[in-house]
Amino acid sequence: MSRPARLAVGVVSAGRVGSVLGAALARAGHLVVATSAVSAASRRRAEELLPGVPVLDPPEVASRADLLLLAVPDDALAGLVRGLVATGSVRAGQIVVHTSGAHGVDVLAPAAEVGALPLALHPVMTFTGRPEDVLRMTASSVGVTAADGDEVAWNVGEALVVEMDAEPVRVPERVRPLYHAALAHGANHLVTLVTDAVDLLRSAGIDPAERLVGPLLSAALDNALRHGDRALTGPVARGDTGTLRKHLDVLGERAPDTLPVYRALARRTADRAEAAGLLRSDTAADVRSALTDEE
Repeated sequence: MSRPARLAVGVVSAGRVGSVLGAALARAGHLVVATSAVSAASRRRAEELLPGVPVLDPPEVASRADLLLLAVPDDALAGLVRGLVATGSVRAGQIVVHTSGAHGVDVLAPAAEVGALPLALHPVMTFTGRPEDVLRMTASSVGVTAADGDEVAWNVGEALVVEMDAEPVRVPERVRPLYHAALAHGANHLVTLVTDAVDLLRSAGIDPAERLVGPLLSAALDNALRHGDRALTGPVARGDTGTLRKHLDVLGERAPDTLPVYRALARRTADRAEAAGLLRSDTAADVRSALTDEE
């Protein structure tokens, strides 16, 4: 895979993602020539991760860049692209990259129409906007989307990812929504699940709760990735409806906001355990009946 030439990089904007990817591209030998930053937090990140880089308005950032990195919220992306094209800040031959997981390259169509090369590079990791995130890129994957059939664009996107010491994974435009839903379901809902568990332990007077759940959940995650549904344990997978009813009772009394989530996940666990052959059909029916009886 050929290495892209040294590029002048413009970052819009220096949020948690943009500042880190800008720093990763600089570490790879490219030159970050400008960034935009509105909030005080973004300005601090720019100073820390992109030292000496001028902070300018987005059109001026774009006009200076060979590689324009758009790291803005999903809903702001389309309007930003249209605005930059309307001001003449995007030109033929530029590489225009966005970092949104929800979008492919269709959202960059206005830039492509004036001759820019559109790419979507979505890092599959969470960001704090701190220097350690740049190092964490080495253990992460990046979802790469380019226009169907444009092998040059696919190769450029993959080369940029490799330069940032990450692993490129091709994500075709047509599957981008499902790809993003899968990642959000896993990462975002995992945070909700973990913090619910920690809160329940704390409400029982058990502290530090994190010390209990950390090793348990780390082992559960590792086992799930290694063994899939065969890693399922607990009262649902065992068909232990007596214990399940006790859980439902105490959650209804002490944590009613958590109860619907527990019940929904228990149903899904029963479905997966039955499909995997871990739970007999009659026992799975008993589990579902217990969950329904308590509603």
